[in-house]
Amino acid sequence: MRIDDYVADLDRALSGPSGAKRDLVVEARDSLSDTADALEADGLDRAEAERLAVAEFGPVTEIAPGYQSELTAAAGRRLGLLLFISVPLTALMWSMVWRTYPADPALWMGRPAWYHLISKLLDVCQLATGLYGGLALLALGRGARWIRRPHLVTRSLGIVVWGMLPLGGAMSLVLSYSPPGPGTMTGYLPAFLANLVTTAFWGLQIYGATRCLRVSRTRRPAPASSAS
Repeated sequence: MRIDDYVADLDRALSGPSGAKRDLVVEARDSLSDTADALEADGLDRAEAERLAVAEFGPVTEIAPGYQSELTAAAGRRLGLLLFISVPLTALMWSMVWRTYPADPALWMGRPAWYHLISKLLDVCQLATGLYGGLALLALGRGARWIRRPHLVTRSLGIVVWGMLPLGGAMSLVLSYSPPGPGTMTGYLPAFLANLVTTAFWGLQIYGATRCLRVSRTRRPAPASSAS
């Protein structure tokens, strides 16, 4: 098998963040090319040198699982970092909105008793999600040497996001559309901008969670192509 064929098989066998995946594939190609160059310098023709380099590197079925573990951890670290930053930032952003709206404190007097309870519950859920993202980021970074199954940490992040976003979204809707919630602030620019930023964060979190669930599944590497 030539180097290009081997690298193509390896690329198809891997799933994960595009940048991290590209770096690993390029690293593999560079290593194979260096080995082939050395063999060619010893007198072998290029085709034979590449076939020997590929044989020494190992079959895709043996190499891909280790690379996939790195990509799975990378996906988890990215989602963990996103949660650790975006969730507290969202809470802080809405806290600032509520400090300036409504301008008349008397408007709060008509709020039902459950409103305060749901508001506090939403704060706790956001805090827990952001904190878990930070812990997962630490576990998949400096703590990786002590984590026996890092793919489970990555998978748990995806599960947490898909579990917490619907719950948090439902509570946010209840709070938003209870007058004078942000859903009724049609002319209040800070609330409008906060809604846009929150929606963007949710979209990124869903994307990251879906990728974490996908890459953390047990994958069977693609079979190597026939030697040419």
